[in-house]
Order: sequence, then structure tokens, then C-alpha cells
Amino acid sequence: MGQWLSWVKSNENEILKILDDLGSKAVEASEALLDYLNDLKNIEKLEKVRRLESEGDDLTRQIFSELNKTFITPLDREDMQRIASKIDDVIDFIDGIGARLYSYKIESPPPFTKLMIEELVKATNEVNYMVSQLRRIKNPQDMINHCRNTSDIEHAVDDMYRDAIKELFESNDAIHIIKLKDIYESIETASDRCVDVADVVEDIVLKYT
Repeated sequence: MGQWLSWVKSNENEILKILDDLGSKAVEASEALLDYLNDLKNIEKLEKVRRLESEGDDLTRQIFSELNKTFITPLDREDMQRIASKIDDVIDFIDGIGARLYSYKIESPPPFTKLMIEELVKATNEVNYMVSQLRRIKNPQDMINHCRNTSDIEHAVDDMYRDAIKELFESNDAIHIIKLKDIYESIETASDRCVDVADVVEDIVLKYT
């Protein structure tokens, strides 16, 4: 019995460790995207974003694999799957933003993108913090506060998105409008996915504390 309980505890820690790594990967990806935005002619910086996205996919697959072979999980199985999927979505959208900047041959940061991506970096840091605290929720109110922080960041990105679109449609260049609107929407959606993670975390906090 003792060995079995030890195995269960080890498996729980492994799942949470991989989830921690996935949260960290989201931060790395958002920071790498910001770095690429500041040097759009440097293809190596884009390749770093792509590599981090691939590493994020690997971690997500590992989490699902561990959950599928583990009878007892540290938190509700569906909650953990939702968190992993939403963080993976964040990283996928970050990679998509970089791909759009490259494909559309954007040579200098479009208006609002730097500010929006800086907010996205803040949001991924919030996600990373919240996920790191799931191992032992010592202060439920602190977790709720960070969920609120993520929502506030998303509202700030939404405001910038609206301002960006308003300014964009003052242009008469249809192709330019299509390209930048797509980029702005991708940043806004990545921010939304961070809020999705926060929503799941808040559900967990309310459920287990």
C-alpha cells in the first residue's frame, strides 16, 4: 500500500510539474514574440517562437498522456485538461502572430502591436503564476486577485484593439487593412485565451478551498 501511495504522489507531482513547464513556456513564447517584433528582419527570432510552440505542443501531449494513464489525479481531470488546452491555445496564437508578421512581410511594428504584445506578456506571466500555485493553494484570495488581473489585462488589450481598428479603417489601402486586422485579432484572441485559463483556475479555487 505504501509503495502504491508513493507512486500516486509521484505521478501527481509529475503532472503538475509538466503543467508548470507549460505555463513557463507561454511566458517564453510571448517574450520571444515581443523580441521578434522589435527586430522583424531577424528570422532566428521568429524561429525561436516556432520552436517554443512545438515544445508547448510536446508538453501538452505529455500532460494528456499522464492524465490518461493515471487513475488518481491531483485536481479534477477535466479541469487539468482544460488548463493545458487553453495554455496550448495561447502559445499557438502567439506562434500565429509571429507567422502573420512574417507572411505579410511586415517590416516595422504596426501601430498598437508593441503595446498589445507587452500586455500579452503580462497576461502569460499571470497564467504562469496561477498554474505554479495549483500544487498547493495557500491563499485563495491571492489566486482570485490574479484571475482578476488577467481579466483587467484582457480589457486593456480589447481597448487597444478597438483603437487600432478605428485607426486602421481610416486607411484606404484594403490589403493593408486586411493584414493588420488579422494580426490585431490574433493578439486579442491570445489575450482571451489567457482569461480562459484564469476562469478555469478560479473554478478550481472555488471548488477546492
